[in-house]
Amino acid sequence: MIRLSVNGKRRSYAGHPFKRLLDVLREDFRLTGSKEGCGEGECGACSVLIDGEPVNSCLIPVGQLEGAKIETVESLGTPEKLGRLQKAFLEHGGAQCGICTPGMLVAAEAHRRCGGSTKRQALCRALAGNLCRCTGYKHIIESVAAALSGKR
Repeated sequence: MIRLSVNGKRRSYAGHPFKRLLDVLREDFRLTGSKEGCGEGECGACSVLIDGEPVNSCLIPVGQLEGAKIETVESLGTPEKLGRLQKAFLEHGGAQCGICTPGMLVAAEAHRRCGGSTKRQALCRALAGNLCRCTGYKHIIESVAAALSGKR
């Protein structure tokens, strides 16, 4: 039995310890916000926070996470009450096709918690592990900057 905290709730997983965290979140815990983009840790669509650090959940076997604190994109808000970053993505066009959005939001939240500079270079560095396949990063960067600066 693997015990962990997911979005502030104590959870247990009794399956195979080598199952990817991404699959446990989506299939066993029914948290489908994290997306599988590449399955190889290259795109960041599956990013979650593990003990506060952004990590590609497609690379982590759940068996390594006994006692860990996991936060998914679902922890940032609900459809009824969006968080600041989610609102900014909606209002500034940061959510394009939606595949990269969960990972971008999670990476942006980690950046925010670390003091979150709104300078373009700092934002690019904070989001560097997340790939967008749509039109680019302009609206994503503007969304994060707006959320961090308190502008909407």
